[in-house]
Amino acid sequence: MTASFTPRKRREFLTQTLSLSALAMSGGAAFAQAKPTIKIGFVDGWSDSVATTNLAAAIIRSKLGMNVELVPLAAGIMWQGVARGDIDATLSAWLPVTHEAYLANFKDKVQILGSNYPGAKIGLIVPEYVKATSLADLNSHRADFDNRIVGIDAGAGVMKKTEEAIKAYSLEMRLQPSSGPAMAAELDRAYRANKSIAVTGWIPHWMFAKYKLRFLADPKNIYGAEEHVDSVINPGLNTKAPTVVAFLKKLSWKPEEIGAVMLAVEGGAKPDAAAEKWIADNPARVAGWLA
Repeated sequence: MTASFTPRKRREFLTQTLSLSALAMSGGAAFAQAKPTIKIGFVDGWSDSVATTNLAAAIIRSKLGMNVELVPLAAGIMWQGVARGDIDATLSAWLPVTHEAYLANFKDKVQILGSNYPGAKIGLIVPEYVKATSLADLNSHRADFDNRIVGIDAGAGVMKKTEEAIKAYSLEMRLQPSSGPAMAAELDRAYRANKSIAVTGWIPHWMFAKYKLRFLADPKNIYGAEEHVDSVINPGLNTKAPTVVAFLKKLSWKPEEIGAVMLAVEGGAKPDAAAEKWIADNPARVAGWLA
């Protein structure tokens, strides 16, 4: 049986059909425009991790139009989260030495995109005016340092290496655990007073942008050679957000660039605001990463 429409009903039917089609089209467009949320893990106590993560997040949001969730985690949990897919990426993988154990555990479940900061290093750091130049001659100047090395959190990688260095060089100095901020505060006080101080540290760090510092030579190579900070993703991100992966593969910045952001944050700027300012001041660099 066929339906018969009066002219009025035909107009009503056509109007309803067009309205439903428009709604379906708008819903489809909204679905097509939906962007995934990118979860990036970072270590909140590491100034380089905070700076690089906030820079990447700001670019992904403003230039690639995607939502970003930043997740502060301890380093081991961060690697585990990327391996499981709970976290899409981290830009805070110190390789090949500092995070060697994490990579060994998760290498089959993660993808290394490359270095976002080459030339990373851990070791004992002193102001440039300090007489000692090497761990090998530190004992002869130990009184200048009050017979101590100012450390960070007990159990940190650089602390374990320093314990090894004390034994390897037969240093008659004690390692004083504290925290990253406490270590930096002690360095600041000593630097202002022109006093000798040795601290456990690493580069990149905002300290190198604020003070004239150097690493003590390590002829026995206890702390290892220079490292690099890598971007590591869960392989699923290649499908979830290929444009983000392409960007992260190109992201790599220089000591003075990351130093500017870290120093701004240390000076009181919010990490996201410091990153956004750097992006605004360096459009050519950002364009190169996105090309």
